[in-house]
Amino acid sequence: MRKESRRVLVIGATGQIGSELTPYLRKIYGSSNVIAGYHKRKPSGTLAKGPSVYVDVCDRRSIEEAVKKYDIDTVYHMAAILSAAGEKNPQLAWKVNVEGLYNVLEAAREYDLRVFWPSSIAVFGPKTPKYNVPQDTILCPTTMYGVTKVTGELLCKYYIDKYGIDVRGVRYPGIISSETLPGGGTTDYAVEMFYAAIEHKKYVCFVREDTVLPMMYMPDAIKAAIMLMNADRSKLTYMVGYNVSGMSFSAGELAAEIKKHVPDFEVEYKPDFRQKIADTWPKTIDDSVARKEWGWKPDWDLKSMVKDMLEKLKKKILHY
Repeated sequence: MRKESRRVLVIGATGQIGSELTPYLRKIYGSSNVIAGYHKRKPSGTLAKGPSVYVDVCDRRSIEEAVKKYDIDTVYHMAAILSAAGEKNPQLAWKVNVEGLYNVLEAAREYDLRVFWPSSIAVFGPKTPKYNVPQDTILCPTTMYGVTKVTGELLCKYYIDKYGIDVRGVRYPGIISSETLPGGGTTDYAVEMFYAAIEHKKYVCFVREDTVLPMMYMPDAIKAAIMLMNADRSKLTYMVGYNVSGMSFSAGELAAEIKKHVPDFEVEYKPDFRQKIADTWPKTIDDSVARKEWGWKPDWDLKSMVKDMLEKLKKKILHY
């Protein structure tokens, strides 16, 4: 039986989820025990208050060197090229998202690591039910990002079955964060709206007003990852690709909720290529399996999330 996880490497620590997950993990395990693995952007601010290491997921040696140097037993593999960015460079998306995951799984096999790896609602597609998508359903993505996530789920399951690796993960909906700027996802509008509202700028939204997508506030995204990693393995029947839901709302509903706090906020809707991606994704998710197997339940809804986001961004941008 291996020791309780105390030496953690977060790959993609300066990305959207990693930049908030890393400080949270440091509160649990201690700053010196959680290593911020970065690639293009060096850690700054809060992230720089603990150890960091350069990690290129496309180079297995760099992963293994970090694992050996810091005696790592758990990896949160958060590095990825997201949906909209992936459509602009599908070859890079495959390389980072699939080959990078393969390298992490090989390191996990070699060094007996536990791994958290997030999938996404991008695994779904036009043939998937639009409402209450069940845990087991048709996975037929139309984006390279979605293709890499389906491949990733299958790859993780193979390593679990073949080698007994402890790999766990959820299918994240769109993530809304007050700390990190959007990073090339189809749901970026849900974050960009807040910045425009705080700065009293008109926002041009790249999806239709009636576009409904599943979303999650960052504190719930972090909660889901840590809850799943702490769950009793014997109760987990899926390990990876768990549906998790936070809230679902349309772009217009989000704008209306923001307007309650910022009355002069204006939005114009000009759909671009990302609308086609959004149209292939479901509107609501059935996460009853995650609720049953490891007690998942979100803390945030649209109303509470909007209020908290605006308060945090005011402090950050306007230095209130």
